[in-house]
Amino acid sequence: MDTPPVIETDHLSKHFSDDIAVADLSLRVERGEIFGFLGPNGAGKTTSMKMLLGLITPTAGEGYVLGASLGDHEVRRRIGFLPEHFRFHEWLTAEEFLGLHADLYHMERTHTTQRIQELLELVELKAHGHRKLRTFSKGMLQRIGLAQALLNDPEVVFLDEPTSGLDPMGRRLVRDITRDLRTKGTTVFLNSHFLSEVEVTCDRVAFIKEGIIVRTGSLDSLMNGELQVAIRARNLTPENCQGLTRWCRNVQVEGEQLTFKLDSEDQLPSITRYLVEKGVDVYTVQPKIMALEDLFLEIIGKSERLVDQEDPEHLES
Repeated sequence: MDTPPVIETDHLSKHFSDDIAVADLSLRVERGEIFGFLGPNGAGKTTSMKMLLGLITPTAGEGYVLGASLGDHEVRRRIGFLPEHFRFHEWLTAEEFLGLHADLYHMERTHTTQRIQELLELVELKAHGHRKLRTFSKGMLQRIGLAQALLNDPEVVFLDEPTSGLDPMGRRLVRDITRDLRTKGTTVFLNSHFLSEVEVTCDRVAFIKEGIIVRTGSLDSLMNGELQVAIRARNLTPENCQGLTRWCRNVQVEGEQLTFKLDSEDQLPSITRYLVEKGVDVYTVQPKIMALEDLFLEIIGKSERLVDQEDPEHLES
């Protein structure tokens, strides 16, 4: 018997007056997987996430989270959420802040104190539990936000830019916590600009452009199915470059640099022999598995820009 998906949508859309924020959101997220949601700014990622959380009502289509229709109040008790633009109660201490959210979840008081201490230790803020949030750096606020998203031991967690403002150590901490959630069977729906983090964390990803899902798949199938090759060579001619198309795609030449794409590195010996037989001097051959950034640019288009770095002054100290 198949396990029902944690998240499932069918042609979900959201219109704001004349603006179509999301045109067609159709996806399926399985239990216990880390699902990456990628796209350029303005593609509809945050609007999509808000629909899944029941924070805004879809214009059309259907959607289900944990088997219930979007916005079901009982299901919300089983969901965790870290928004990108959070506004926390800066006059509260970290412990008071988590205690407030525990009350909102109607958690038992006998369990709350222990759970808060466990989470403060998990996000490495246990020594700062009595400090007011107004004294926290952006990175510390990001981590206390992650703690509140996990407070109710949710079955599915929505993380909107969870590593924004974190230094490399903070990003690793979030990555480790996210992976640990997967081992416990928790589903993570992750929206992130940091492609390097997505690449080492997510099981599957969906690419959204102009409010439409344009491709979905496992990272292994999307990235390992194509090889980029760079060859430094001399005496290349248009004729022998054209001859490469029997093995290659996207053959390009710039000076002594020849680049193309392959389905398998097993084709490289034949390509090298062909070039040498045609009188080409081959100096180096460098195969490389396509990185997620390259895949993103190919799918979304090089005209779009996805930031993969933070202003250093915004990183936590």
